[in-house]
Amino acid sequence: MVLNLIPDSWLPVLRRSGRADVIRPAQIAEQFDDDPVIAIDWPRADFRFAALEFLIGLLATTFPPAEHDDWLDGWDRPPAPKVLDAAFAPFAHAFVLDGDGPRFLQDQEDLVSESEPMERLLIESPGGSTIRNNTDLLVRRGRFTTLGRPAAAMALYTFQSWAPAGGAGNRTGLRGGGPLTTLVAPGGARTLWHLLWANVPLGEKPLPADLPWIFPWLAPTITSENARVVVPAENAHPLQCWWGMPRRIRLDFSPSDLPCSCGLTGTLDTVHVTGWRQRPRGVNYAGWGKIHPLTPHYTLKPGAEWLPVHPQPGGIGYRHWLGLVTESFEGMRVPAKSIADWQSHGRRARDIGQEARFLAAGYDMDNMKARAFVESEMPLPVAADADTRQHLDDLAKALVRAADQVAGLLRSAVRNALFAAGATVKIDAELLSAQRERLWEQTEQPFFAALRRIADCADPAAERAAWLAVLRGTALALFDEAAPLSPDASDGSATLRIVRARRQLVFALAGFGKEGNALFQMLGQPKPDTKAAKATRTSKGRSV
Repeated sequence: MVLNLIPDSWLPVLRRSGRADVIRPAQIAEQFDDDPVIAIDWPRADFRFAALEFLIGLLATTFPPAEHDDWLDGWDRPPAPKVLDAAFAPFAHAFVLDGDGPRFLQDQEDLVSESEPMERLLIESPGGSTIRNNTDLLVRRGRFTTLGRPAAAMALYTFQSWAPAGGAGNRTGLRGGGPLTTLVAPGGARTLWHLLWANVPLGEKPLPADLPWIFPWLAPTITSENARVVVPAENAHPLQCWWGMPRRIRLDFSPSDLPCSCGLTGTLDTVHVTGWRQRPRGVNYAGWGKIHPLTPHYTLKPGAEWLPVHPQPGGIGYRHWLGLVTESFEGMRVPAKSIADWQSHGRRARDIGQEARFLAAGYDMDNMKARAFVESEMPLPVAADADTRQHLDDLAKALVRAADQVAGLLRSAVRNALFAAGATVKIDAELLSAQRERLWEQTEQPFFAALRRIADCADPAAERAAWLAVLRGTALALFDEAAPLSPDASDGSATLRIVRARRQLVFALAGFGKEGNALFQMLGQPKPDTKAAKATRTSKGRSV
């Protein structure tokens, strides 16, 4: 029998009792009162996040809340499996993985091409040239030869959703190669249903006539030949953001008389996927900026195209708060709609009243090569009202900008202390960048503590002054560790460089000079007294 991802059980999950289970999508809120599902249980982190995207997209397409009150009803009273079965049923024909008709996320044509190894459908797997040159050192070839259909379906969805560059004519995903996915993870007694529902946008259920525009495999592929592009509201429904199909792919299925183990999960299946074929010139997506609800976007200048954010080396931390959780000052970086709806623009956080977490994940890509799969989690403080929310956002912006300023001051000071003037040392050399990274790491907990205090109605001015003290103490401690003064040092010029560099850093952290003035302005601190100002006040006092 064919595998249909709607009525069939194929999703591995964990329940609160610790019991592993395999469910169909309609069971995500099953046994809610006694043993609810709490997590996806794929053995790969990218599959787990992609499965969350899949389920959120499924709900957004087939079971969207029309208004905020509908969303609250779903939060308080999760739907029974029979309710979701009824909602999903009209769309089930689009989720058949194998068979004679349209196949989930696969081209309608039986593509004529050489079959590729199944493991190459995983984004981090080595490509053909890497294998030919025998340079697959960190991720080796030959990890498995076949996949069961559930794992193959998840690999296919992950690949099509996040598709990296793949050579001439092989298109990237709708959000570019390796986009960043950001989610709200509600606190309290967390369940999978609440994690999914917290990120489902308001919307309307599509009409049957819309389905080929939503699920591109239900119609002939709009290839990118002759510079054709797929644009929302022109030749695609905006809901296609969840179901993009940039690559022309066909999976190769091999049935067997007896169940065999999946090479990735070990689960049994009577049909295995042995390889996949692809042809170039798949769908070329254009004009999809700010459409996908789970990805933050940025623009290079006002009025220019909005581009999806991608993970970068070093992971995600509070330094990225502007643009991931709240808009940047100039409005050129904006958070994902799911985060904005929870935080500032919507009423979800205020009505739920729970502390939440910010989740971010995605592949850090170097063109076609995956450098790492990045995961991060941070607190999302809850504001009791709109005014407190504004205080939170304003404080976060000031604190992040000030930390960035001090991190740059620290890096320059360490460079000036360790290297003579004119030395050919790049400012981003590993030693210097390490000091900047450590400042971010060591100030992360004070940052979130300050936001929590503001959420509890603390004084913003006091928090800004306290933050300056945190930055000053951290920066000077890191400088002294990177450039220590030794009483036995024989190189007098080196000692002099360290003394001068530290003195300049101290002056800047006290508000003097161009950089110091900028730092104090960011944090709303009064300008420090200069010698001239002190002398003027003294002379006026004497004349009186």
